[in-house]
Amino acid sequence: MSVSRHYVLAAGGTGGHLIPAFALAAELESRGYHVALITDSRGAKLPGKPASLVTHVLPAGRIGKNPLHWPKGIGAILEGRRMALRLFESFQPSAVIGFGGYPALPALWAATSAKVPSVIHEQNAVLGRVNRFLAGRVDAIATSYRDVHRLAAKYVGKAHLVGNPVRAEVLALRERPFPAFTEDGLLRVLVTGGSQGAGILSQVVPDGLAMLPPALRNRLQVTQQCRPEDIEAVRARYASHDIPAELGTYFEDMASRLADAHLFIGRAGASTIAELTDVGRPAILVPLPIATDDHQFYNTAEICAMGGARMIRQDKFTSVELAKQIQAIAMNPETLATAAHAAWNCGYPRAAADLADLIESFGGSPMMDVIQVARTVSAQGQEQAA
Repeated sequence: MSVSRHYVLAAGGTGGHLIPAFALAAELESRGYHVALITDSRGAKLPGKPASLVTHVLPAGRIGKNPLHWPKGIGAILEGRRMALRLFESFQPSAVIGFGGYPALPALWAATSAKVPSVIHEQNAVLGRVNRFLAGRVDAIATSYRDVHRLAAKYVGKAHLVGNPVRAEVLALRERPFPAFTEDGLLRVLVTGGSQGAGILSQVVPDGLAMLPPALRNRLQVTQQCRPEDIEAVRARYASHDIPAELGTYFEDMASRLADAHLFIGRAGASTIAELTDVGRPAILVPLPIATDDHQFYNTAEICAMGGARMIRQDKFTSVELAKQIQAIAMNPETLATAAHAAWNCGYPRAAADLADLIESFGGSPMMDVIQVARTVSAQGQEQAA
């Protein structure tokens, strides 16, 4: 198949920004298009990048709270914009797609300057800072949630609800049934929190699981991701409670572990929510309190409202409260299965394809409204919109 169009994806250097970019790249390449990625040095090294995805590392300055750092940050952004413009001259993209993060800013700014069609994708339920800055300049805004905070009302008309694309190996689990859970069978619990969030989970989860009634506690099988500095203390704590637990600082086969899990306990990042809902796994979510604009808290709204998860604020996240919430969701096999189905119903399994359809409408046939059918996007927190 001959390459008929070129697309540029631009994303910050974290998994939250890059995982959906990788999924879109794979979808666009499967349609015969040539795709390039713009990111920073961290993103260029992130595992999971498609081997065929040509990557360009551009300067990406940050504009923080300290004005003394602004000249350096602005200088890096301007240099990144100049480099992106030179890339566009040779690559001739049909559109540029941004996934948030400061490394996406120079590329999207260059695209709007060069009159190249542009789209931003927001993974969280709160429009991020870079995407807020770009919202008025781009041609379309792809969202992952029906209710989007910090999205100005004047931009709702160009918002398209597509969901958050996930890794192919995770999406492949969607049609598999929820693991059998009976009154005398194992309860497999998966606990992850990422590099910033695993500390509180390591402190609270082992003792919370130990407080469960014996009929439930004696059937536990735990897999938990820990920080290196916490792992031995967590291991000792589980041993003292006589709870079997497999601990690690990183699990390469996370998709298979999610497939086996009956209950997830962890943070509420965008990729985590997308994977839980695409696969259909009930969860107890503890939003990271220092997340920008408290976006992890807002990420939990839909799945909790549908009954697929329970949310505990970190200042309320105690072993006693955790044990209480686990009993409410897992003591009865039917309750757990119902929560799993509710989470499944919140998923957007066509996110990569729907986002690709939206992108494909640029540089080809006239713009089509390929996404907004039954699902619509609304703006929340408009009084704060930038």
